[in-house]
Amino acid sequence: MTKITKAVIPVAGFGTRFLPASKAQPKEMLPIVDKPIIQYIVEEAVKSGIEDIILITGQNKRAIEDHFDNNFELEYRLEKAGKLKELEEIRAISNLVRFVYVRQKNPQGLGHAVLCAKEVVGDEPFAVFLGDDIIASKVPVMKQMKKVYEKYEDAVIGVCKVNKKETEKYGIIDGKHIEGNVYQIMDIIEKPKPEEAPSSLAVTGRYILPSKIFEILAQTKPGKGGEIQLTDAIKTLSKDKPLYACKYEGRYYDCGNKLDYVKATIDFALQRKDLSSKIRKFLKEKN
Repeated sequence: MTKITKAVIPVAGFGTRFLPASKAQPKEMLPIVDKPIIQYIVEEAVKSGIEDIILITGQNKRAIEDHFDNNFELEYRLEKAGKLKELEEIRAISNLVRFVYVRQKNPQGLGHAVLCAKEVVGDEPFAVFLGDDIIASKVPVMKQMKKVYEKYEDAVIGVCKVNKKETEKYGIIDGKHIEGNVYQIMDIIEKPKPEEAPSSLAVTGRYILPSKIFEILAQTKPGKGGEIQLTDAIKTLSKDKPLYACKYEGRYYDCGNKLDYVKATIDFALQRKDLSSKIRKFLKEKN
């Protein structure tokens, strides 16, 4: 069995939900306390055993590349100022993992963004992380999913339970419980009304896919919004091979959503020793 060592992270979107903040900077670089969204996702990948990350970029995304690159001038100034802790932290960012950057010249949807990674990924199974979905967990979510993949050796999608009233925000799986946290997916319904939703298990930005998905994506016609949808290709894949869902343990934040972004900022700040008591005091005063 081929190990999952490569991950694709599409970050080419315009981030219109965060305008005007995303007008001149990538939404993925918006900070959760003092660390950009994209770094949380990369760190999860690294903790899950990923060795190569392929970032699918677009216009105005140079800041992401710069963030994971060396900054000799900044490192020099930190060293001269004796700020060795900050220097170590900055240097660690550029040494997290091997990065490859692929430009998506025309924004044609998530499916097309994943297809752009074909030449780099090759014939291996690979992981996909959406660039604005953070999941806080004791065991990295992709690591949980890799265990499911290693047992069943077929595509795996990360899901979590959502409020039944909120199914219209997500792709919802119609699945059959296999064991523990594993379900076999029969179908994925995009944003169903609560009364029409087959379950309350939502697809939340983590995938393990075989290389065959590239062949399918290349033949997938534009769907909703005139874009090539990854979900459409995954449905086609499931016609020939089983498709599994891993109901992971963790707290999901859609940081492309303003409310979830604020919630993530507060929750992560509450976990910080240097901020926790002050934040709790502030929140208590607001009540």
